[in-house]
This record gives sequence, structure tokens and C-alpha cells, in this order.
Amino acid sequence: MKKFSIYLLAVACLSCTRAINEKGAIDREALVTRHNISHQQIDSLAVLTVGNGEFAYSADITGMQTFPDFYENGIPLGTQSQWGWHSFPNPEDYSLADVQTHYWNGQDSVYYFDQHSSGSARKVGATDWLRQNPHRLHLGLIGLEIEGLDEIRKVENPKQSLNLWTGELKSNFQVNGEAVEVITYCHQDRDQVAFRVQSNLIKQNKLRVKIRFPYASHEKFDSGLDFDHPDDHQTKAVTTTDTGVFFERKLDDATYYNQLEWSAGTLDEEKAHQYLITPDSSGDQFELAASFSNKPIKSRLVNFSETESNNREKWKTFWESGAAVDFSQCSDPRAEELERRVVLSQYLTKIQCTGRYPAQETGLTYNSWHGKFHLEMHWWHAAHFIKWRRAELITQQLDFYFDIYDQAKKTAEMQGYEGIRWPKMIDPSGRESPSGIGVFLIWQQPHIIYLTEALYQQKPSHELLKKYKKLVYATADFMASYARLDSARGAYVLGPALIPAQERFHPETTLNPAFELAYWYWGLKTALQWQDRMGETRNPKWEEVLNQLAPLPVQDGRYLFTEDGTDSYDNPRYLTDHPIVLGVAGFVPLTNRVDTSIMKTTQQAIIEKWDWPTTWGWDMPLAAMNANALGQPEQAVDFLLMDTPKNTYLMNGHNYQRSSLTLYLPGNGGLLAAIADMCISKDGWPNNGSWNVRYEGFSQGETLE
Repeated sequence: MKKFSIYLLAVACLSCTRAINEKGAIDREALVTRHNISHQQIDSLAVLTVGNGEFAYSADITGMQTFPDFYENGIPLGTQSQWGWHSFPNPEDYSLADVQTHYWNGQDSVYYFDQHSSGSARKVGATDWLRQNPHRLHLGLIGLEIEGLDEIRKVENPKQSLNLWTGELKSNFQVNGEAVEVITYCHQDRDQVAFRVQSNLIKQNKLRVKIRFPYASHEKFDSGLDFDHPDDHQTKAVTTTDTGVFFERKLDDATYYNQLEWSAGTLDEEKAHQYLITPDSSGDQFELAASFSNKPIKSRLVNFSETESNNREKWKTFWESGAAVDFSQCSDPRAEELERRVVLSQYLTKIQCTGRYPAQETGLTYNSWHGKFHLEMHWWHAAHFIKWRRAELITQQLDFYFDIYDQAKKTAEMQGYEGIRWPKMIDPSGRESPSGIGVFLIWQQPHIIYLTEALYQQKPSHELLKKYKKLVYATADFMASYARLDSARGAYVLGPALIPAQERFHPETTLNPAFELAYWYWGLKTALQWQDRMGETRNPKWEEVLNQLAPLPVQDGRYLFTEDGTDSYDNPRYLTDHPIVLGVAGFVPLTNRVDTSIMKTTQQAIIEKWDWPTTWGWDMPLAAMNANALGQPEQAVDFLLMDTPKNTYLMNGHNYQRSSLTLYLPGNGGLLAAIADMCISKDGWPNNGSWNVRYEGFSQGETLE
């Protein structure tokens, strides 16, 4: 097969010679601020969030969390953190041992933590408890209570804006003709929000701030609010002064703290877990700072003015760092919308996805899958930060893999494999969640190799290789051990039991999915390169599996989704969900295992046959990266802007999927990854005169064969 030399997409970077040298640096402030959000919508999907990656606060049209019920079925009004987790009591002492089930792997049976919805009461109970716990906490609502404003439809003349360059959320509205202005910030270095409220209603003693603390919710997708169980949690005002209060919160095994400080006013307990702050009526302005922590807060809070200054400094630094892409000189009518999505996606992923742990798919806004994060999605949350030269924002998440190393090793050992098997749906402890799908996925395994290799390509160093080689080598050990030697064909195969990234195949029968084969090959090849760089002897098992790995399955000149799915292109079941076969060129850096002519035929069949409404938000960027790798920039743009439901981007930049998943950050991250790859590509953007795209701040990457 012909070898193709391409840019390693993991680097995600471009030498900024084209357009920039000719026309000067991009005016980044102009680029960003032309997409500042300004709206007048009382809409349950029109929620704006301020945050810092570790903590986020989502506000309604009032700039605070005044009407949570109205937004409950849209984008809920969340106050969430990376550290805020809770578990319901476990009197039955459920554990993963309760949900173990044997599955045949082609030569023996292997334990998996299966999902049980029927049968043994203990298995069903254990499944439910282990999936639900721990879950992310909603830390508390901070909203307004205004006389005469008992429902959201009474908000008059609303106007709300978010300044992306400064982090300022400003909300203006009227109540019975009286003007109210609320300015909201989230401190960029603390889990703290600050508000400035201005209105004559303060002088009239008609405006108050309401604080409400909920119990936790067990629902799979929801805000995390439960006000129906006041006796199951405790809120204690440990200290109170004329200008502040320190709350201690206890929910079963969880304890956290909330500190509030204000300019002037009084605090009253309205009922259990609900408090009112009445501003001093001598003026028309009130300031409030609110901090949340899993440890007692021992220092005074940063006031509103200091929080404002912190945001102006930090957001300017963020936007001036890394790369930038400017579409303002493009004549294609779609360019402005693409630029809007790109700018807002940078803001959203910065505030939602840069904490200590990999992000959940709804970030720090509301709970999806009980607030847990999914390691197979970590590539979509993290890779683009490296590609855009902002790797420092997510390197702490790579350190998390060290934290869960022992847990992942135990899973591999339980199943009889070498190395470490990275889990799928997890919490900070790294414990796998039982599932009928997730536990059979394997495409998250090479992610840590990809992400650390991307770091190395961007800034090669022996220190980096030394730091991460434990993760890379142990991952490669599992990958080589997981591949099964089929003696009849003299090749190593993948599966069963396996479910590919396209979650439409049965674990008992799936064999050799094309995407996973391509990713396995690249991952093992890269791990061997790490040994070469370290001056170490090559691992003979890795080399053996690499050299004898089964080829990508082909039929009728197209890559099959799986080797056992010979009817895939004619069976409607298999023309839905993720078209992950497109990932073998683009997502996976192109190697000599992939025939680009077959890949082009495959892509065309996918375009014609796929049920695109069933896809997910990252599938359009996935397809765009494939088209880009094949030297088809026009098709890449068409994929990125495809008119299909789950490629919807709301006014706030969120990638809408469905009524229960109203935002989806892997879509935003995927978009940024695809944009970076188009900028690094030798083919770049369409050469038709309509896409005069300017970009800077990327760096040239090396090539692979």
C-alpha cells in the first residue's frame, strides 16, 4: 500500500506564514468582541454562564438565578464545581462485584461490569446505585426576589449582554416601570461570583437577594435541584455579621461551605435552606460576593471591583494567548456564522472544560449521565486546547490519569489483560459505572497516547517523555494484550466482546471495527517511537501485534464499519449514530494502513447513505477532519456547517442535541479541533476566492509515514 506523508494532526498547528505575513496580525479584540452576545430573549435556552473551568454559575435573563423553574426544561441554572460531589447512602453495600457478568472474548470468558435492568433484585439495585453515585452537586441558587415579580413574564424590556473580552455579564430590565441593572462576574482564580445590583427598588425596599440550597437529585439528566427533601440535608449559618454569613452544608457524606459578603444589608432565614438578604435602603446600589468551597473559607472574599479587574486581566490574557482564526475577509455567506461558533466555543470550553478533571458532556452547567465524565469523550474536550497552543489549560487533566492508574490496572487484571484499561463513565475516584455499552468501548484507550504525543510534538523534551511514559507504556501493554491472535488467519484481531465508537453493534459478535483498528495501529506505533526516543529496547510484544494486526475490513471498495458487519451499508440500523469509520483518516493521523482512494469512496457512501439526524455534535467535525485529510476543503466546510438538528448552535454558542441534552461540549471542542486541522493542512481552506481565512499562533508540526 502506498505510504502517505501527512501532518500529524495531534500537533494541530500551523506556521503562521499565510495571510498574516501579508496583512499583519489579527486584531484579536475586534475578532472576539464582534461576537459579544446581546439579546432580549426570555427563552429557556437563552442561558449565559460565567466560570473559570473549576466553577461556573449560569444565569437567567435577570443576570442571577431568579426563575429556575422556567429554565428547568431548557438549559438549567446551575452552580457547579469540579470538587462538588455527593453520594446517596448505600445501606445494601453495593459494589461492582454485584454487576459482574461473563462475556466470551473469542477464546475465554471475561468479566464486565454489566448494566442490569431486570432479573436479580440485587443486580438491578447495584446497577442503579453505582450509576447514580457519586453525582455532581448543584451548590445553591442565588437569585432576586422583587415585589411584583412573581413570574418571569413580568420581566419588562429585558436586555442582556456578555462581553467575551472582559467576562462581564450585564442584565438590564424593568419591573413595573422601575429599572434594574445586574452585573455578574465569576472570579477567574477562585470559586466565587460577584454581583452589582443597581435600582431604585432598593431604596423602596422592594428588592432582595434569595439564597436557596437544594438536596441532591438522582436523575440522569437534570439540574441537580431537589427541594422536596428538606429533612435530608442541613444548612447551618456558622457565623453571621452585618455584612456577611458563613454557611456549612451537609448532605449525607458530603460537606461544603458557602460564604457570602455584601456591601450593606441584613440576612433573614425565610425557611429551611432558604435565606433573604435585604440591601440597605439608603442607596440604590448593592454588591454581593459569594464563594463556594469543599474546605472552610478562612479569608475574606474578593469584592466586586477586584473581581471585575481580575476578569478584565485574565480574559484579555486568554484571548491574546494561543491561536486565532479570522473569517471577516471571507465572502462566503456562511463564514460569519462559522466564526461566531468558533469564538463562542473557545469561551465555553474555557469556562467549562479546563478544570482538574475531564469535563462532563454538559460541563459545569447541569448534570448529564449523573454529572459523571466520560473518558472516551476526553479527546473532544481536550485535544483542541493543545492544537490551539493553550495546552497549559488541560495538562492537569492528564495528571488525573496517574490518579486513577491503580484503579484502571485492577480492571485490566480482573479481565486477564496486561497494563491498564482506562474506564469510560467515571467520577473523580476513577471507578467504572456499570453499562450495557460503556464497559465494552475501547476507543478511549489510545487517547492518552494521542494527547501526550501532541504535547511532545509541540514542545519535544526528554522530561515530558519521562513524565508520561508510565501512562503511554501501560496503555500500550493493554492494547497489545487485548488484541487476540487468530491463529487460523495469523493475525491479531479486536473483539469480541467489543462495542465500537459507533454504538450500534453487539458486544458478543463485533470483530475488527475499522476505526479502532486504525487507532490501535497508530497508538502502538507511537508507543514504540517513545521507546526509540528514550533510547530503550523496543517492546517485542507491541511490535508483534503492530506488524500482525488485522487490516481494516474492506468490501466493494469501501471500508466496513466492522468486519462482521458486511451488510452495514444496506442495513438502516448501521447507518445511524456516529459515522466513526470516517475517523480512520483525520481523527487518527493518517498512516500507511489507510488507502485514501478507498477512504474517498467510503466518505462518499457515508454522505449519501447516512441518517444524519441521528448523529451527535462531534460527528460533523469528525467528518470535516476526514475530508481535510483527503484534501477536500470544500467538503470539510460543508460538513462543519451541515444543516442537521444536532449541528445546531444556540445564541449562547451551545451545541444543542435534544430536549434532554440542550448543550453538548464535545461538539464545541470538535469544531475547534477541525478548524485547527484545516489551518495546518497543506490544502487549508477552499481555494475558490470565498474563504480568505486569516489565522495565526499555530506552529508547524512534523510529518509521519
